[in-house]
Amino acid sequence: MSVFQQPGNLTMPISIANRQAAHPIDLRRLRRSLKRLLKKMGIEDAEISLLLVDDQQIMEFNSVYLKRNRPTNVISFAMAEGEFGNINPHTLGDIIVSTETAFRDAATGHIDFMDELEFLVIHGMLHLLGYNHEGADREEAEKMAARQNELFFFLRGYTIE
Repeated sequence: MSVFQQPGNLTMPISIANRQAAHPIDLRRLRRSLKRLLKKMGIEDAEISLLLVDDQQIMEFNSVYLKRNRPTNVISFAMAEGEFGNINPHTLGDIIVSTETAFRDAATGHIDFMDELEFLVIHGMLHLLGYNHEGADREEAEKMAARQNELFFFLRGYTIE
């Protein structure tokens, strides 16, 4: 989604694409949750995209871009990273979620499927904002986990592991 933004007239474009058919998704709920989360984080003028896929599709992204030949639950691509990361500071990046993995994880954890999707969106969003847990020191990983739990509690009123 591309939106021309003028100073003083900033919007918060959220693009959501559902490229899987195995699980019904409440896209309005995800959009509302993303808006609430960004507002809570003090980011009201950012562009973000969310792509919902199956395990095969996320495995392809994981293999091509991260050189990991397996499916995963969520992948984020922050636009602020790299040599040209400052070109459009209002574009946070892309979050890709495997609904198949989310569905399995929700069943294993005995939680609502949509709650699991929101948890993964929070995880992906935090990566876009510079939080990290992979290869990070313990303090940084704990900081991300605490923020993730705080934001999930903000949305749903309970925490999950």
